[in-house]
Amino acid sequence: MNMNTMLYPDLFREFERVRWNLETDIPWDQFDADKLSREQAYTIKMNAITEWAALPATEMFLRDNRGDSDFSGFMSVWFFEEQKHSLVLMEYLKRFCPDLVPTEKELDAVRFEFDPAPALETLMLHFCGEIRLNHWYRCASEWHSEPVIKKIYNTIAMDEARHGGAYLKYMKKSLKNLGASAQLAFAKIGVLMASASRHQKALHPTNLHVNKALFPNDTVQSRLPEPGWLEKWLDDQIKFDKGWEKKVADRILHNLSLLFDQSFSNVKELNLFRKKIGKNVDQI
Repeated sequence: MNMNTMLYPDLFREFERVRWNLETDIPWDQFDADKLSREQAYTIKMNAITEWAALPATEMFLRDNRGDSDFSGFMSVWFFEEQKHSLVLMEYLKRFCPDLVPTEKELDAVRFEFDPAPALETLMLHFCGEIRLNHWYRCASEWHSEPVIKKIYNTIAMDEARHGGAYLKYMKKSLKNLGASAQLAFAKIGVLMASASRHQKALHPTNLHVNKALFPNDTVQSRLPEPGWLEKWLDDQIKFDKGWEKKVADRILHNLSLLFDQSFSNVKELNLFRKKIGKNVDQI
């Protein structure tokens, strides 16, 4: 392996330079109990458990990318930061709502084996997932009024944006190495994930079925203490509406436009490109 072609060493340094400290970068002393409702605190618990699912996701990534040591190396950074998201949310609860701290049993419930899946499609799925999480957490920060949790959600939202940027670099590398087959994989998932407004359920990796043998209890969300929590949080609590959804779709289309050196103003244009690439791949 040529170290000059690896992304992980530089990504490691980039992430080290901007990484926040759980003890000193979160303003714990600014907590205002009057600005946190029980309802809001419960949603923090659910997000803490959801973030713990980075553990089975990492196990999946390492299994399905055995031939890619560069990407597998980067997983050490991604896994660390994603687990820290769960940890900081649990730390918040430990300090201010200790009875809501997730139990180890509740965390164990979201660790289960994902079925093997094509690595390129999974990469694109998680790239879109990072974009979506960035917007979910920004929206959640606006919904909350308690200053410490507002800061936490904005902080982890920025992490998700950086993770999306790192995935994008691996997507560029895949395009260089694999060409049209990578384009097709990314476009296919892009059409799905940028069309979320047409689907009833939230399109995020933690809300998709990943183990046929466990169906229907094979999504991360289905294994939470309240399986229907995510839709309630999005629709009724933080109000992640069509305006927010459009921001997610626009970011996906913008990044794919840059990635493919094309211009996609809507999902229809991306889908037409997908069909064109599909025909070219079939002819190879």
